[in-house]
Amino acid sequence: TEKILNVHLAKGAKVRPGDFILARVDLTLGNDITAPIAIDEFEKLKLKKVFDPRRVVLVPDHFTPAKDFKSANAVKKLRDFVHRFKIKHYFEVGRMGIEHALLPELGLIAPGDLIIGADSHTCTYGALGAFATGVGSTDLAASWVTGRCWFKIPESIKFVFKGKLNQWVSGKDLVLFTIGDIGVDGALYRAMEFSGYTVENLDMDSRFAMCNMAIEAGGKSGIIAPDDITFNYLKQVFSRAGPSAFSRAGDKKKIDRKKWTALRSDSDAHYVQKKEYDVSGLEPQVACPHLPSNVKPVGQLKDIRVDQVVIGSCTNGRISDLRIAAKILKGRKIHPRVRLIVIPATQDIYLTCVKEGLAEIFVKAGGVFSTPTCGPCLGGHVGILTDGEVALA
Repeated sequence: TEKILNVHLAKGAKVRPGDFILARVDLTLGNDITAPIAIDEFEKLKLKKVFDPRRVVLVPDHFTPAKDFKSANAVKKLRDFVHRFKIKHYFEVGRMGIEHALLPELGLIAPGDLIIGADSHTCTYGALGAFATGVGSTDLAASWVTGRCWFKIPESIKFVFKGKLNQWVSGKDLVLFTIGDIGVDGALYRAMEFSGYTVENLDMDSRFAMCNMAIEAGGKSGIIAPDDITFNYLKQVFSRAGPSAFSRAGDKKKIDRKKWTALRSDSDAHYVQKKEYDVSGLEPQVACPHLPSNVKPVGQLKDIRVDQVVIGSCTNGRISDLRIAAKILKGRKIHPRVRLIVIPATQDIYLTCVKEGLAEIFVKAGGVFSTPTCGPCLGGHVGILTDGEVALA
């Protein structure tokens, strides 16, 4: 993390944890809740352009497709801003996905990047070896003016996971277990660096899930060093998208292993804390109300009535998640008292579900198969609970 941040400073600058910096940003992100506030602040300055229209990404995904008049107006504000300032990367209904699944899929993220987003789960992109963190809407507006953002360089905590995972256990379980151990403020304003044999053998979807939830432990960011799994993922993404799809400021993406691998932490790097876990016997984990840290192994939870199940979100709406769910549901019906809502995280994942017959499995099982949206995750729409109901998400 310190290496990445130093790279984004003026040449020759060298700073340490605790120092305040003004760093160059590679990509800035806003959604339909946070970007309208940033647009209002930006327009007060009466400027005629943003710092670089190729480095601004706007994704209305929280209340879309628009659930009411207010949300429709918010999206219109984004759309008008995009046309006025010629923003390149705008993804609305039909092209839209949940932002933190969509950007990596489009090849907009690379190792060593510095990304800010006016959404707390921007830390997802650390799975690709980037420094990515959430900011407020006014910081987002300032970055559109200057191309920079201020930070205090965070201290790092190293988490080392050892052991081979049991069946049904994934990156989501690893990070829930970690949050259960350290608490919701256990990594306050610190970079959570995930490493060890277990992490090195995780697929990208599990790595995204781990880094996505760093914020639930108070982390400034989550990060995993790029390796062959990362590079193979990027090769597939870049070959599918084509270089023009993710060219930023004229720089065409390529797999630069030497440059990116050099940003790995040194063997003698200083960490404010190190945590080691043997997860070979880990069960699937469940975060119970009312905190993400109230985590219990699934085996400890007995006879809990569930009214609704939601499979989706920026953490678990990826194709691997939906394949697992479909494998379990195939040929079965959900309980008549349970509502099942399945939300693929992007249009590409949606289409894959249709092609592979997963969507048919969900519908035949008695579930709803939705267009991509954050939906009920934030209490938005497409499945809001009423008093006394219980959801598993």
